[in-house]
Amino acid sequence: MTFVPRAGPPSRTGPATRGLRMPDIPDLGPATRGVAALLAGVDDDDLGSPTPCDYDVATLLDHLDVLALAFTLAARKSDDPSLDTPPAPSANNLAEGWRDRIPQRLKDLAEAWATPEAWTGTTIAGGVTMPSDVAGVVALDEVVLHGWDLARATGQSYEVDPDALAVVHAFVEETARPDQADMREGLFGPPIRLPEEAPLLDRVVALAGRSPSWPR
Repeated sequence: MTFVPRAGPPSRTGPATRGLRMPDIPDLGPATRGVAALLAGVDDDDLGSPTPCDYDVATLLDHLDVLALAFTLAARKSDDPSLDTPPAPSANNLAEGWRDRIPQRLKDLAEAWATPEAWTGTTIAGGVTMPSDVAGVVALDEVVLHGWDLARATGQSYEVDPDALAVVHAFVEETARPDQADMREGLFGPPIRLPEEAPLLDRVVALAGRSPSWPR
């Protein structure tokens, strides 16, 4: 999954962002800390392993590394050239020091989106201009879903903060609408709908086109 929607972001009036009022903005901290904890459990032998999002682990780590920086700059309304469309994720781009760098970038990401100003106006992420409140939700979605990908690929347990999971569920539910099919291309696979009684995290990853029972 990339963080650059080809057809632009969903409407800022959709359920993913509807009702977000300061200071009731999503807290990215629990999600970023959860993923940082997973990184400590990644062995070198895991780097070539497959993941549910069709990357191997090293490529997924490169994606997390880049998106954390890109969305931090987006929160700050930076005009840094790093906001330009990044290269496709690749294991070859995963620079040394990632075990320290990615957790720090995830921490910076959460701190950048903790300010009310980050959620106002418009910003740029991955070369795409979008409402800032949409960008913040996309950032949270990326962290939560790729945390699940990483946990599954490396055999680790994974729990998501309930408030963060509710925001991501609203976002993927919105993108699962038939009229959002073009936007989903390159962002999610075809949605899979599970029964309402299924665990919310399973429903979220299924709506994002993943099998909750992966790799089966």
